[in-house]
Amino acid sequence: MDSSRRNFIKNSALVVAGAAIMPNALFAESKKLTRLGIQLYSVRDAMGKDPMGTLKKLSAGEVKHVEHANYINRKFYGYSAKEFKKILNDLGMLMPSGHTVMTAKDWDASKNDFTDKWKYTVEDAAEVGQRYVISPWLDESLRTDMDGLKRFMEQFNKCGELCKSHGMKFGYHNHDFEFSTRVGDSNLFDYILKNTDPELVVQQLDTGNMAGVPGGDPLELLAKYPGRFELMHVKDEIKATGNGEMGHGYESTIIGQGIMPMKEILKTARKTGGTSQFIIEQESYQGKDPVDCVIIDLQTMKKWGY
Repeated sequence: MDSSRRNFIKNSALVVAGAAIMPNALFAESKKLTRLGIQLYSVRDAMGKDPMGTLKKLSAGEVKHVEHANYINRKFYGYSAKEFKKILNDLGMLMPSGHTVMTAKDWDASKNDFTDKWKYTVEDAAEVGQRYVISPWLDESLRTDMDGLKRFMEQFNKCGELCKSHGMKFGYHNHDFEFSTRVGDSNLFDYILKNTDPELVVQQLDTGNMAGVPGGDPLELLAKYPGRFELMHVKDEIKATGNGEMGHGYESTIIGQGIMPMKEILKTARKTGGTSQFIIEQESYQGKDPVDCVIIDLQTMKKWGY
């Protein structure tokens, strides 16, 4: 055995030995890839009219990661997975996550398997380069149907397995009804987290959707469920002149200009929430251009160290 080979084996053994005595948490932390991105629903009108031009503006504004909210008939904003991935790559952008609603109808009980439609959804997500498939809704008919809800949580776990087979993770994104809907002695949000496998179903916590809803405090939830929120929709809020976005009198605004304790929420999310994917979303603009707003949001987050 030549000396270079012996040195390689010796050095490798030292690395292994060192790994055995180093804290697991250190390795877990090093594996986390922190991403800062934009949810394209923030610029939905512009994406509807001119997706290519809008993505170019976002790229010029130093946006590197986006999250989609438009997958229809196997197309992302009118483009196939392969086409949209090339568009993003040409602009130096990636799309690690996306929103596509999964319903109970996406499970075929007669075959004990997902429908072809949902399988294509997951396959296209993998093709476009996603790492997370996020379902952002739960049908109203299931919210108080305990048998149906239990089956649907099992479907969540099975989708986690399906996504895992494609090198991705499945997740759920909250709105407001999860906190206002009672399930037994608790609420729907608690039920979802207690009846899904953390290894198979991640959570994307929306900091703004729960504004004004009892039980929907982001800091309390981060403390109650440490490590459960791998993704976060970063959204600040102000009092609305009308009902607001969720019907509770609040609407989103530029990050740092609202009433939410954003810096504390973000610090807690990073420290104890297990959050590594920070996705900016702004749905109301107070007369400003949506593209300009999200670029300001991005610059604010960068100044805060994200």
